Amino acid sequence: SMWAEVIKYWRVDLAHFLQYYRSRKDESDYFFPYLFLFFIILNGSCYWLAMLTAFPELLSGNSFWYYFKVQFPVSILGALFDSLSFFVTIFIIKRALNTQNNSVYIAHLSLDLLIAILATFWVVFVFIVSGWVVSFFETLNQSAAIIQHYDHETNIYQRAEGYGGKVNDAIQNPTENLQNIYFGLVMGISAMLPTIIHISLFLKSFGARIGIKLKRL
Repeated sequence: SMWAEVIKYWRVDLAHFLQYYRSRKDESDYFFPYLFLFFIILNGSCYWLAMLTAFPELLSGNSFWYYFKVQFPVSILGALFDSLSFFVTIFIIKRALNTQNNSVYIAHLSLDLLIAILATFWVVFVFIVSGWVVSFFETLNQSAAIIQHYDHETNIYQRAEGYGGKVNDAIQNPTENLQNIYFGLVMGISAMLPTIIHISLFLKSFGARIGIKLKRL
């Protein structure tokens, strides 16, 4: 069938991708540090893109330095998740290529959708922790009045409750929270890479198969 042919081409392209990864890993003694650094830069870039396009007003005045500092824990924590999900994806690809059943093959690759969903919750966790870390250091050696004033930022339980409320509100009233949803999607770009790779390889295989059929007409 046509779909069996598409999956066959898809398998070949995915095998080439896996071979490319193995060759790059074998060629460099610093593959893993470079990979982690790549994800740090990618997360930092996504952070600034999201901030500049969703909340540009927060980058003016005194608040700029706060959000400037937040980028560092955001980038590092984001890179930790992306590095882990990268190796999980490689493991999934190996398992998928080893199976002969097309349904099981697709089921394996669909697990990357779970990674994308988990990334949503990780983004929330990252901003809870990152904001808390920055606020904690900013209030060190400050007076009791200032510490109390910033309690909503330095109290991690209050931060978690606040972000939890934003997530629930976005789920219940998506049209009224488009800014926050857009921000989350941009921040999740790096975690979506495995899914993007699978979809692009599938579309490439599908296009190749359609091209062959058209030539036969």
